[in-house]
Amino acid sequence: MDLPFELFVALRYLLAKRKQAFISVISLISAVGVAVGVMAVLIALALMTGLQGELRDRIVGSAAHVYVMKAGGLTDPDAELKKLMGVPRVIGAAPIVQGKALLTSDGGGEAFITVKGVVPEQERTVTQIERAMLTGSLDALNTPSGEIPGILLGKDLAATLHASVGDRVGLITPEGTLTPFGPIRRPRFFKVAGTFSLGLLEYDSSYGLMRLDVAERTLGRTVPDFIELRVDDMFAAQEVADAIPAQLGSDYLAQDWADVNGALFSALWIEKMAISITIGLIVMVAALNIAASLILLVMEKNRDIAILKTMGTSAASIRRIFVLQGLVIGLLGTCVGAAGGYALIYVLDRYKLIHVPIDVYQISYVPFTLKPLDFAIVVLSALAICFVATIYPSRQASRLDPAQALRYQ
Repeated sequence: MDLPFELFVALRYLLAKRKQAFISVISLISAVGVAVGVMAVLIALALMTGLQGELRDRIVGSAAHVYVMKAGGLTDPDAELKKLMGVPRVIGAAPIVQGKALLTSDGGGEAFITVKGVVPEQERTVTQIERAMLTGSLDALNTPSGEIPGILLGKDLAATLHASVGDRVGLITPEGTLTPFGPIRRPRFFKVAGTFSLGLLEYDSSYGLMRLDVAERTLGRTVPDFIELRVDDMFAAQEVADAIPAQLGSDYLAQDWADVNGALFSALWIEKMAISITIGLIVMVAALNIAASLILLVMEKNRDIAILKTMGTSAASIRRIFVLQGLVIGLLGTCVGAAGGYALIYVLDRYKLIHVPIDVYQISYVPFTLKPLDFAIVVLSALAICFVATIYPSRQASRLDPAQALRYQ
């Protein structure tokens, strides 16, 4: 199969030896620049997309999809639960009490914690706490009357306290214990009933779970603080949160998981865009190299262009020759960069090679996720940039005056 005339000439110029060796080297450097740029952008996008996705999945697995509060308080939790379970797409609901406290252990450890009071039977329908149990069980919170109540600790919190299942810990709350002489801050004792790992440092290092009625007495509450909901699709959480006040009344306030963690995901999105744009400048530099190599080639091939024109080649064909030359360089670099980037992303994700500070990102390593749309946008953008780089040199070549070019040859 014969090549089109313009493509044939473009390839001959690209593969030229001897006098045009310098231009061929510049073209090769330009292709390498495009490859490196495409590879870097793909890796950066996969890194940030993977980080966002992993954090989102862990947050949604560790916490509820929707949080519901009511003006005046949840005075009748059972009735409120029944109402909320009637909202479309809601598949689980659980009342919650939450507060701060100081926890100490017989091993000499101490830590400030977030106390979360739950109903075990209902909490398992809202969060993944049951699957996250490392030792003990969620049902161990249901201790018989007269026994020391149980508490579940995050694995990192338990390590800080040097506490394990069966150990006794003391809990001191800001409210204190009410006595005839007023509130006194003295410890209430609990037995460690189990440890859990939800995969997020915030939960594993600072949360302690106890039964709802015990938490209410410990924190001085009479009603739950709010109700957690789980929906059938986490991406429908905002829709459900908006529907609750409209369906049940304006005295209900609902927030979905995206609103609660909005600052985190907004920061990650900005970071993703900033990194992509910054690294994308590598492709811009490579495109400038393509333009430079084509300009040098036009200057070198003045005589050849003039001869082609005198033989009847149109200005459009001359323009296409140099456009195709630039696109061949860009296509070669883009294909190599896309293949290399995809392979490197697979290796980095498969073997978990990139580690990050767990106290900042809540996870210890970065998962890489390359979305097909991101891949397509990067590849097409790189080709578009390379095409734009060919416009000026190709127009200059097509405007060349044969008489002026051949006058001194």
